[in-house]
Amino acid sequence: MSKGKAIEYPGETAAVSWHGGLCIHIGECGRAQGDLFVGGRKPWCQPDVASDDEVEEIILRCPTGALTVDFADGSRTETADAVNTVQVAFNGPLFVRGDLEIEGAPANAAGLKFRAALCRCGQSKNKPFCDNSHESVDFRDSGAVGGTGDVDAGTGGGPPITNLAEIVSADQDDPDSTPANNDPLEDDQDSAGIDVQTPRSDLSLVTTVDTPAPPPLG
Repeated sequence: MSKGKAIEYPGETAAVSWHGGLCIHIGECGRAQGDLFVGGRKPWCQPDVASDDEVEEIILRCPTGALTVDFADGSRTETADAVNTVQVAFNGPLFVRGDLEIEGAPANAAGLKFRAALCRCGQSKNKPFCDNSHESVDFRDSGAVGGTGDVDAGTGGGPPITNLAEIVSADQDDPDSTPANNDPLEDDQDSAGIDVQTPRSDLSLVTTVDTPAPPPLG
């Protein structure tokens, strides 16, 4: 369960909220161009000094979901990325983006529906969220994903994951390729899997050549 409370910074057209229990000070907000966030200023966030486009763009950079924005006219609302992704940070957490449903997510942190930083070192006091404990415990893991373990071993985890680029899910309907069968959902899927363990060969490129028998030995 996330600790901390959300603080709102209201403006004429946009209100920015910051959830202290989720922020791990990545710094996307403070390093952004412009004066939306200025360290040492009170308040440090002033939505009225930036355009709505700038506010939205900067807020959505926050990888933890700690920052969110509500626009007064309701014309803009955050939506999930088209593809769900998990980024393994060097010596750090898992940065997750997409259509998320996280057990224990606080009700006052709407950003967690789309963006989150999840603990990877196992030492966070704010699980499942990262709280930067990986720094104090000197957690070391480069985040490289490769083939590890033995799929046939009697102990250990599941099969190795090889050449992982992203974790993908979707809930859109696929086109119905055979409408004549009156089953519009036959092609619709909500997930896809790739078997990376079984070697495959493309036999369509294999040509059989007849080789004459060698002459008899005389």
